[in-house]
Amino acid sequence: MRLVIVTGMSGAGMSTALDMLEDLGYYCVDNMPISLIPKFAELVYANEEKYSNVALGVDVRNGKELSGVDNMLEELVNNRCYYEILFMDASDDVLLKRYKETRRSHPLARADRIDKGIAKERELLKFLKNQSKYIIDTSTLLTRELKKELERIFVQNEQFSSLVVTITSFGFKYGIPTDADLVFDVRFLPNPYYIEELRPLTGNDAPIRNFVMDNPVAKDFLKKLTDMISFLIPNYILEGKNRLEIAVGCTGGKHRSVTLANALYEALQGGNYVVKIDHRDIEKDAIRKKL
Repeated sequence: MRLVIVTGMSGAGMSTALDMLEDLGYYCVDNMPISLIPKFAELVYANEEKYSNVALGVDVRNGKELSGVDNMLEELVNNRCYYEILFMDASDDVLLKRYKETRRSHPLARADRIDKGIAKERELLKFLKNQSKYIIDTSTLLTRELKKELERIFVQNEQFSSLVVTITSFGFKYGIPTDADLVFDVRFLPNPYYIEELRPLTGNDAPIRNFVMDNPVAKDFLKKLTDMISFLIPNYILEGKNRLEIAVGCTGGKHRSVTLANALYEALQGGNYVVKIDHRDIEKDAIRKKL
């Protein structure tokens, strides 16, 4: 029997997570009165042949009942109804953007500003986040990536880490990504831009990949970079970091940085964390030429 309490920030994907868990075979109930959860848990635990996996949605819509969550969780443990908490989160900027795009009002904002409602909610749910076994930050996750992560945790029972690693290639002439935690400059490598037949291509094309990675210096750099990132990731996880933004830059963000970002992305596969790739400036030179 697996009992999962799904909670988190409004707009971070809690309803989507419940829908996905239901598709994965979980019996899901959203917004059940908190006072009823212990009794409901007893019933499903007594009928494990029928309810093998259950997910319950709990959020600020429960209103004043949220103050009783600690007692409810204690009652579950006393009744040997063991649970796991999944907390869906996202950055304040992303939540605000999502509310503006959908033109929905925040449940705690009422006539006030949305950002104030988000701040109130974050404070109210802090205690639940601190008790969560799983924290998934959806700020940069695509829907298919979220589904894959939920399946990995709640169906395949793989070891979980809440860390999402995003590797971004960029061009220095367009500015360093403002949210980057780690920035690496690969302008020391030979530039394919100066070879006429390679200039229109990108680091996603085989001739550019071969040109860049056939250089022993590039191979050595990739090995040292992979070793360092592999060392840092477990330590970031221990510190509770949810997102790691790695930026790899060259002059225009089209050739060398794309190649090395792709190579690092491949090298980091297989860990207990999510790895994403983004090529921020790969099309900018092409767009400028059209203009």
